[in-house]
Amino acid sequence: MAYQHNHGATGSQVHAHKADIFCRDETRVDWHSKALWVLREKRDRAAGSLPEWEQLRQLGSEIKLHTLTNLAQYLETFEQNCLANGIKVHWAKDGAEHNRIVHEILASHKVKKLVKSKSMLTEECHLNPYLEQRGIEVIDTDLGERIIQLAKMPPSHIVVPAIHMKKEEVGDLFHEKLGTKAGAADPLYLTRAARAHLREKFLSADAAMTGVNMAIADKGAVVVCTNEGNADMGANLPKLQLHSMGIDKIVPDIDSAAVLLRTLARNATGQPVTTYSAFYRGPQVDGEMHVIIVDNGRTEMMKDKILAESLKCIRCGGCLNTCPVYRRSGGYSYNYTIPGPIGIAVGAKHDDTNSIAWACTLCGSCTYVCPTKVPLDKIIHHHRRLKAEAGQLPYGKNGYMPLVGKFMASTTLLNCSMGAARTALRILPGSLLKPFSGAWGKYRELPVAPNSSFEAWFKKHRSL
Repeated sequence: MAYQHNHGATGSQVHAHKADIFCRDETRVDWHSKALWVLREKRDRAAGSLPEWEQLRQLGSEIKLHTLTNLAQYLETFEQNCLANGIKVHWAKDGAEHNRIVHEILASHKVKKLVKSKSMLTEECHLNPYLEQRGIEVIDTDLGERIIQLAKMPPSHIVVPAIHMKKEEVGDLFHEKLGTKAGAADPLYLTRAARAHLREKFLSADAAMTGVNMAIADKGAVVVCTNEGNADMGANLPKLQLHSMGIDKIVPDIDSAAVLLRTLARNATGQPVTTYSAFYRGPQVDGEMHVIIVDNGRTEMMKDKILAESLKCIRCGGCLNTCPVYRRSGGYSYNYTIPGPIGIAVGAKHDDTNSIAWACTLCGSCTYVCPTKVPLDKIIHHHRRLKAEAGQLPYGKNGYMPLVGKFMASTTLLNCSMGAARTALRILPGSLLKPFSGAWGKYRELPVAPNSSFEAWFKKHRSL
């Protein structure tokens, strides 16, 4: 049976309730977690193949921090060089203004069909429904994005947006929407059907739109990374191309972009580089190129020194692939467009349930894998503090959190409880403990070996 996501109408439910819906299908939770862990393992092999990996992470962090510190200067330089290259530049303070600008450009060219490559910013701004309500057909051309668009779902992951769907479910969807054979679930067959379907859309489109992975200030150019070439197909067929970018996507020069390109795909999918990394520096002959630069709350985030570091993110998705909570609760359990650790970091302030800041174990695995050293666990902890100080603790926590604070402040009580926990772990069989560990315990990567003590196991694996 197809997974019924609980995004949208149930958007006011706390994370734990939405996670419970996902976890009811234990088989799905199992393969969802394992599929994402495969990406984490590929990331580790790719990172391990570069002796200079940690130096690249440090350099990437410093590049992003430097750019954010001098953001106004680099954005102005970028705009000047774009204009010199014949690119039209627009500024949007929020999602509503971004959508209005995009629609005005499309309407002025009488656009009826827009092909769009994957862009989390346009998801953040809810562009698709805005344009569709105004009579413009929007076709997402990334395969995963097209799958969830046909299924009328939002993305559940920022890099692999349909990771929550089984191939049999995609086969049923394509049979209904694209006329493929009933019961067909072969990925190659389905991919070829999607390619034929999308080719017609590319050839008949009036305009193309992409997101922006990086914007190079001293060149007045944007970088768009894909594995399917769909952004290039779109931008090179119609004469009108649009690129939406957050103000945080700016980098000083091409050398800075090269550093981030070396880490982006390795951290996302374990590839040395994305299959297509396109640099757009001007419109086609007799065409138009527009860049829409969007704030949408980013300037406000920069007022907080800790939250500002989340703007170093290059949207590789590595933090989602490693997160034990995301892997076992699914992308639709978060009350924000972007799920997982980075979604909490940039979206906790938008969560009307005030619950997603607690959708985290604070294990630090996300921070460990981040290619630009975004201190995600520190940021998430900071969000919890901000929620507490504002009197916005989620339901239930406002009752026991003060007691927990007193408990943690007492050395005597803490030592006694730790001693009791160690004793329980020694004497209780795993079959008794397992029901209390939930999905976290059921799907761990490193189960306790039979006939070994907890201390020996922990000592062996604590560094992993």
